[in-house]
Amino acid sequence: MSVQHQAQPSSQSQEAQWRKWRSVADLYHAYFTGLILTVVTRRGTADAAEFVFRVFRRQQQERFLPGLEKLGLSGLPPAVAAAQYHYLSNWIGGVHVEYMYESDTKAWIRYPPPRWIWRGTAICGIPGEVSRAMLRGWHANNGVTLGHPNMGFVCTKQSVDGQDGLEGYYCEYDHPLEPDQRLVFARHLEAPLFDAAKAPALPVASWPRPRLEKAYRNYAMEYVRTAAPAMVQLFGPEDAGYLLHLTGKLIGMQYFDEISAGLSTDRGDAKDFATFLGALFEAQDDVADISETDGGFEIRQQTWKLMADVADDHPACARVLEGLFEGLAAGCGRHIAVHRRPAARAPFVWSIG
Repeated sequence: MSVQHQAQPSSQSQEAQWRKWRSVADLYHAYFTGLILTVVTRRGTADAAEFVFRVFRRQQQERFLPGLEKLGLSGLPPAVAAAQYHYLSNWIGGVHVEYMYESDTKAWIRYPPPRWIWRGTAICGIPGEVSRAMLRGWHANNGVTLGHPNMGFVCTKQSVDGQDGLEGYYCEYDHPLEPDQRLVFARHLEAPLFDAAKAPALPVASWPRPRLEKAYRNYAMEYVRTAAPAMVQLFGPEDAGYLLHLTGKLIGMQYFDEISAGLSTDRGDAKDFATFLGALFEAQDDVADISETDGGFEIRQQTWKLMADVADDHPACARVLEGLFEGLAAGCGRHIAVHRRPAARAPFVWSIG
C-alpha cells in the first residue's frame, strides 16, 4: 500500500512534465507556421518559397543521415530508407504520416489532413510554391545525400492545392538525375491505401515514453532553431529581426492562454508573468534566476539551449524571444512591460514591470 502511495505522485509529476513539454512544442510549432505566413504576407510568395527551401535543406543536411542511424534504417534500400525515415521521424513529432511499400526501389509516403505544419486556418494562406519549396529542400535531396543520385521524389498531391493530402513516392531510376529531375509531379497518380500493420515501428526498448515526449517537444523547437539563422542569412539582420520579432509578438498574444494552461500558470500582473516565464524557461531546459526589484522583476536567463550549438547564430536571432515574450506578456495582462538588456548572446537579462 505504501509503495503505491509513493508511486502515484511520481506518475502525476511525469504527466505534468510532459504537459509542459507539449505546451512548449505548441508554442514553437505555432511560431514556425506563423513565421512562414509573416514572410508570405510581408515579402511575398517568392521570398517565402526561398526561405522555406533554405530551412528544409538546412534541416535535411543536418538531420537526415544521423536520423537514419538513430532510427536503425541505414541498411535499407535508399527509397525505402527515405520513406521510412519520414514516417518514423514525423510520427515522433506528432505528425500524422502514412508509409506504403511498393518495392525496394519505390516507396510511398502520405501526409493526410489535417496538415501539421499548416495548422488550422493557416493552410489557407500557404501558396503552392511554398509547399513545393519544402519538397525541393528536403525530399528531393535525399538521394544525393545517400550517394544515390538516381533517386528522386515524385509528388502526386499537395494539400495546399486543394487535394486530400500531400503524397508521393521515392523512386530509384536506372540513371542519375539532373537537379530539376529530383522533384517531379504526377498528379494523375494516387497513393495506395495505408495499412498500419505493415508500417515500421520504433523499438519500444530504445524509445520509452519519456524519450518520446522530449523528442516531441524538440521536434517543434528544431524548426525555429533552423529558421531563425536561415532568415538572418537570407534577408539580413535588420529585415530578419523585424520579421522574427513581429511573428513572436503575434503568436505570443494569440497563444498565452493555451501555453499557460499547460504550464499551470494564469493571467495576472507582472509577478504572474515572471512566474510564467520561469516555468517556460524550465520547460525548454533553460536555466534562469528570478529576483524582485524596486520596479518589478528581473530574470537572468543563463542559457538559451535552442541556439547554443548553432554555428551561425546571429544576435538578431534573439528577436525571436523578444517578440514572443512581449506578445505573451500582452496575453497575460495589460501594461506588463518586457525589456531585454542588450547582449549579443545568452546570458540575457529581462526586466518585467
